[in-house]
Amino acid sequence: MTNSLLGALEMVMRTDPGLVRGQNEDSVFANADRGLAILADGMGGYQAGEVASSMATVLLSSGLQRAFKACAAHTADSATGQLFAQRALREQVAVVNSAIYRAAEDQSRFGGMGTTLVAAVFCDDRLVVAHIGDSRLYRLRGEEFVALTHDHSFLQEQLDRGEISAEEARYSVNRNLVTRAVGVDPQVEAEVHTHSVRRGDVYLLCSDGLYDMLEEGEVKHLLETCGANLERAAKQLIQLANDNGGDDNISVVVVKVLREFPAAPGRWSKLWSWFK
Repeated sequence: MTNSLLGALEMVMRTDPGLVRGQNEDSVFANADRGLAILADGMGGYQAGEVASSMATVLLSSGLQRAFKACAAHTADSATGQLFAQRALREQVAVVNSAIYRAAEDQSRFGGMGTTLVAAVFCDDRLVVAHIGDSRLYRLRGEEFVALTHDHSFLQEQLDRGEISAEEARYSVNRNLVTRAVGVDPQVEAEVHTHSVRRGDVYLLCSDGLYDMLEEGEVKHLLETCGANLERAAKQLIQLANDNGGDDNISVVVVKVLREFPAAPGRWSKLWSWFK
């Protein structure tokens, strides 16, 4: 079977410890040919956050790739219409959550560790995104720059209730308190959504170490001006975050859609088309 994603996407990933933290507890994964990008921001005691985020990206990327070998990501359930990618993301995030939770339970030095997570699967001109916590995914389409994820955080809940303004949120002492994370509890539910994808779209997965340091307008402007050079865009995003203080680890995965990537019709679809 040919891979409809070959040459369809460009992905660049970059991570940096920032200027304040002694170690980097972020972890990233990107594979353009498989249409898969993952970013995790770990939390916990000494080195535990690094362990949690690394486990998340390694286990989730390998689990999803095994799942998509058995069943194509774009395959739709006949009863619900749900893409297999949606189901696989939920199932594999649950597997990762259990693995991190068990590791924290079994080894005291990893006690309380966990990680945020944002994962993107590109298939059949669509994007399926799963997230837990406050790592984000943005989309630049033409002049429109929007967040496709909604933070699982105490601060976001305050914003949703209208208790604070967006300006007040930037300086809140509660801005890093997540209400949902991978590996902290025995079970966790990933929020999963599907979006259409267009040629020319630019997607940005990032940790809070980036967006806490930059205004959204700054990020949009940089992606617009550097969209033709993703390596430069990723480097400049991290440099700007560090120029503004670099208070946390900074990680980005930048994805550009170079062409459409509709799924090839299956054998039975081709056979049926001959009789139409």
